[in-house]
Amino acid sequence: MTPRNSIRLLLVDDHFVVRSGLAMLLAQQDDFAVVAEADDAEQAVAHYRQHRPDVTLMDVRMPGASGIEALQRIRGEFPDARVIMLTTYDLDEDVFRALEAGAVGYLLKSVRHAELFAAVRKVHAGERCVPQSLETRCKNGALRSRLSPREVETLDLLARGFSNREIGSALGVTERTAKAHVQAILVKLEAADRAEAVDAAYKRGLLRADYK
Repeated sequence: MTPRNSIRLLLVDDHFVVRSGLAMLLAQQDDFAVVAEADDAEQAVAHYRQHRPDVTLMDVRMPGASGIEALQRIRGEFPDARVIMLTTYDLDEDVFRALEAGAVGYLLKSVRHAELFAAVRKVHAGERCVPQSLETRCKNGALRSRLSPREVETLDLLARGFSNREIGSALGVTERTAKAHVQAILVKLEAADRAEAVDAAYKRGLLRADYK
């Protein structure tokens, strides 16, 4: 039975060892109670519906649907859901998408235990818990670098080494239009050339490492 006045937690991570270790760590706090655990997005949504936790700790990257997609679904049904993204990654695009989807916290798994406990309590109290450095990067970097769907397609082809003519052919547009898309990407990613744009895209999480 969950003690009265405990902060009820849902843990979502596809790695069992990480998830169970986190559960044991949180259980050391008298005011925390882990009410459910999930290892993928589908379970996360189902457990949220069933348990209505006070705070959810969600991994960003999982097999199948991501933690951000699970967050979007949960917030779509429960707009007041308080979700902290707890992840290994602090790529600009991940941070931006998580905050845009309604996450009220974003912490790295390297966070100190005391900071994690404090973050859970702050979020439960209705506050946000996102490191200032990530907030600043999100506002000043990722927000400006948002690409249109066509620019994302162009970026993918750039990473594969396509020329402007080849990009135009693949997208069904003229070489001139393809060049315009490339120039827009360079501006948004603040890159001097195509290679620098692709490198910046990997660092921001706009391209997956398996494209390399």
